Amino acid sequence: MAKIQLGIAGASGYGGQELLRLAVRHDDVEIAVAMSSAANNEIQELPALKNLWHGQIEPFSFEKLIAESEVVFLGLPDGISAELAPQLVENGRKVFDLSGAFRLRDKELGKQWYPKSPSLPETTTYGLPEWNREHLATANLVACAGCYPTAAILALKPLVKAGVLADKADIYIDAKSGVSGAGKKPSERTHFSEVHGSIAAYGIFSHRHAAEIEQELNRPVTFVPHLVPLDRGILETIYTRVSPGTTNNTIREALENAYQESPFVRLTGNTPPEIKHVVHTNFCDIGWILNDTRLVLVACIDNLVKGAAGQALQSFNIAHDLEESKGLL
Repeated sequence: MAKIQLGIAGASGYGGQELLRLAVRHDDVEIAVAMSSAANNEIQELPALKNLWHGQIEPFSFEKLIAESEVVFLGLPDGISAELAPQLVENGRKVFDLSGAFRLRDKELGKQWYPKSPSLPETTTYGLPEWNREHLATANLVACAGCYPTAAILALKPLVKAGVLADKADIYIDAKSGVSGAGKKPSERTHFSEVHGSIAAYGIFSHRHAAEIEQELNRPVTFVPHLVPLDRGILETIYTRVSPGTTNNTIREALENAYQESPFVRLTGNTPPEIKHVVHTNFCDIGWILNDTRLVLVACIDNLVKGAAGQALQSFNIAHDLEESKGLL
């Protein structure tokens, strides 16, 4: 079988580099072209992939991306993806977009949080494979789930669907992420001397990932992200209440039923997961502690793998009827 020709735009960013690292190990694909996000960028090489990949990251060229790729992965800023993705779809390319430009289905919410995004193309689907795998094959544009939402939705959605949470129960999500989640472009907030030895909350009631989580759960949440002095990884501690009579087995059964066919969700039971157990993997580890009607869930992922590049490749595998874990284990 001929290998599928991949194009990666935004390959010089953290998510794009991670996608390159994963794709070079995939038996069924060939990296046809890898590009940076701008036409005036210089050619780059990646020392981490020496002897694994013999290509270079080229300046961006839409014409070359179309000419050499069957499938395109976009690791670009939201505004650039918003412009390019529809053009790629119009030219017959299947697109996996790591940005947030096309994640929100509600038009008004989309304009609020991603003002440069156009209306969603008809064949757009949300790229969280554990909950949307049946739509991946027919979608021309896959809007890969965000990093924070991935952990929160995977932990909470089985319980919401099973009716385990108490009616109108508040959901509080305390999320902590390594610095790579802020992207490669330097800023004062991500400067070493600002991050080292500190932890800071940000985006309280103003982070766009809250809208994405609420969309997929159909429940309001209070979401507070924090920046921690790690290069990668996300840990989310989630507080809520369950209906009276809910037991530990109720929680376990809801999660097991949801993920028995999902190779990248691992349940740790009453042992809270840790970031160090998921970094550089596509796993989401979920643990929980129940005390009467008070429930605490803990979910961990690698923000660059399950929260970005790995999720995109997992969606690609499912969409092309390949083994789901190809290139990811």
